[in-house]
Amino acid sequence: MKTAKILIVDDEPIARDNLAHIINKDGYQTRMAENGEKAIDILRGEEINLVLTDLCMQGKDGMAVLNEAKKLYPDIEVVVITGHATVDSAVEAMRHGAYDYVTKPLKINELRMIIEKALEKNQLRRQIKQLRDQVDTQKGTRRLVGQSPKIQALRETLHQVSQLDCNVLIQGETGTGKELIASTIHELSPRAKNRFVAFNCGVFTEELIASELFGYERGAFTGANKAKKGLLEMAEGGTVFFDEVGELPLSMQVKLLRVLQERTVMRVGGTQEIAVDFRVLAATNKDLKRETETGAFRADLFYRLDVLTINAPSLAERREDIPMLTHHFLVKHAPAGRVVPRLSPEAERRLMAYEYPGNIRELENIAQRILITCEGEVVEPRHLASVFGETEWLSIRDNRQDWPTLAEHEKQYILEVLDEVEGNKSAAVKILGIDRVSLWRKIKRYGLENPDA
Repeated sequence: MKTAKILIVDDEPIARDNLAHIINKDGYQTRMAENGEKAIDILRGEEINLVLTDLCMQGKDGMAVLNEAKKLYPDIEVVVITGHATVDSAVEAMRHGAYDYVTKPLKINELRMIIEKALEKNQLRRQIKQLRDQVDTQKGTRRLVGQSPKIQALRETLHQVSQLDCNVLIQGETGTGKELIASTIHELSPRAKNRFVAFNCGVFTEELIASELFGYERGAFTGANKAKKGLLEMAEGGTVFFDEVGELPLSMQVKLLRVLQERTVMRVGGTQEIAVDFRVLAATNKDLKRETETGAFRADLFYRLDVLTINAPSLAERREDIPMLTHHFLVKHAPAGRVVPRLSPEAERRLMAYEYPGNIRELENIAQRILITCEGEVVEPRHLASVFGETEWLSIRDNRQDWPTLAEHEKQYILEVLDEVEGNKSAAVKILGIDRVSLWRKIKRYGLENPDA
């Protein structure tokens, strides 16, 4: 890491210059500071990879430099150098994050090794951070399980919207994953390192909404023994998600509108405005445009929230994702050590035929019930019969106009197994649970000698 930049901090010019000469000779870049104040100014102005600082200096000493360096760059390495070594000072330096503690007079070869190892550690930390940032950039949309055109378009939209620091209204039926969409936008946004605060507008009374969102001062009401920050203050620098925003009482809509316009909040019982900085995401299963026409929702708040609109697709709009989603939930909820069952073709077809009024949330519940009813490795239609209610089960069966025969099912299943094992009959008989002679007979019976049959 010869391009590394090393800051040398020492109030003795000769010691400072000699150390810089050695480090420059080894091919590193150096910056020098004659005291702690100068060193901190340099750290604030440019990125440094390693700091070599004397411990005892007038004004801000080496510990002050160490603490400020770690505050500005958590991954930076700092080596503390002193001619007055004590066990206490060494322990204190290491406790505050120093990479090493070196005593004068310096042993040059030993110092060179320390510098090399410290820079290797700094580079490794930087690489890990870069990889983690890449994973964090991807993990949000990866949680949106599916490959349907609807879900692929949604992923692309979220990548674009996340970089725009504007209000977003997420519309969709109950159970379509609107909070997941909101948290994904936050995770991909520049605000990701700060808090994501979710607030369900439909589960609190008006009084509780005010105290939860805006906080309160001590003595604001009975039981308010101390001041409390509201969720809007706690989301400083981050994102606030208003779930079911259409359920907000009209009086609270007025207060929320003022917060969005002024970017200030006033705690319940307070007299001072508090500046806040957060991004607003809101979700609803209602047609808010129509709600404004009936007077149930304020038009000015609607237009304030509706800068960008994202529609969460229902499960009926992305049926091709149902098998993948089912497998995802089976893996998620299967007890440790249990083989995750796979869907038989007919079980898969019946799951895809269901309407899912509860959307993805209902499918997850169904997957959990499947794990109870199916103790084997394959989910068959009989396992689904007790998962669905009788009315729902009959409606799924009625959706099928031309039922295949048992022989047709068997032929299709054998074809799928042979395709999966690429024609390896030894592997196929293990999956099918039959011997090679039985498999050969079935291949002859169904005319499967030709792979294209």
